Amino acid sequence: MQDRQDRRVLRSRAALMAAAVHLVSERGTTALPITDLADAANVSRQLVYLQFGDRDALLVAAAADLVERELMPEVGDGGAPRRARMLAMARHFARHRSFYRAMLTGSCAFLMTRALNRLFGSLITTAGVRELLGDLDDATVRDFATLITGGTGAIVNDWLIDAADPLDPEELADRLLRLSTVFVHAEQRL
Repeated sequence: MQDRQDRRVLRSRAALMAAAVHLVSERGTTALPITDLADAANVSRQLVYLQFGDRDALLVAAAADLVERELMPEVGDGGAPRRARMLAMARHFARHRSFYRAMLTGSCAFLMTRALNRLFGSLITTAGVRELLGDLDDATVRDFATLITGGTGAIVNDWLIDAADPLDPEELADRLLRLSTVFVHAEQRL
């Protein structure tokens, strides 16, 4: 009985997150009534509140789920070349621009930015920072990882929100690679 209930909960959560991505993308806003989200997922409004607490929590969970399901497998575990990983990221965000643009400019923008920074932070390894900047103490490595994550997030946010259509993933990947090259050359001059 418990297993069937757990599967039902997982299905309803997945349906709600899929409905959230679809409706936000379609309407270009996060100002969606809970009723619309529940109806699109074929669940009750009460279930939205029980599983997520409020609309913004549902929307941020849907964004994190989209990143984990679609982007993280494309980016891989870090074994792929840096440009390939950056290009996969840029293509993902370009593909879902209307969703992310609404998320980054709507009521949950702060929560969305924090969630993306946590996810991107998980991609930046101590070894990667040391490879980029040389042998540094652990605290400095963590600080640089935070700086790189936040700075990358700010560039991606600006690109999603303000860049002209159609977005050019190659251009964004190249911009980010140029910045990493600048970090390497700056470190060598220090």
